[in-house]
Amino acid sequence: MKIRSSICVVWLFAFGAAPSLAQTSAEKVTVSSLLAQDYAIAGTSAPASGGAGLFLRKGPKLYFCFVSETRQSATVATEYCKPVE
Repeated sequence: MKIRSSICVVWLFAFGAAPSLAQTSAEKVTVSSLLAQDYAIAGTSAPASGGAGLFLRKGPKLYFCFVSETRQSATVATEYCKPVE
């Protein structure tokens, strides 16, 4: 796991992610974690497959996050967040 974490950190720095986004493999980038880093919601989308897409921006950095829920879920959960290039 240590090698995998190191590769993730190198990848994040190589592709311009902020040092604060270099999280361990146990911590994933979520809408909440981006909002806590002062990202702002810049737009939304409604994929035909369901769920919702959120665009979060901080300066020149832009992320797309996909969130979804079920009738039984207590929250709307972040499925993934990816940087937009």
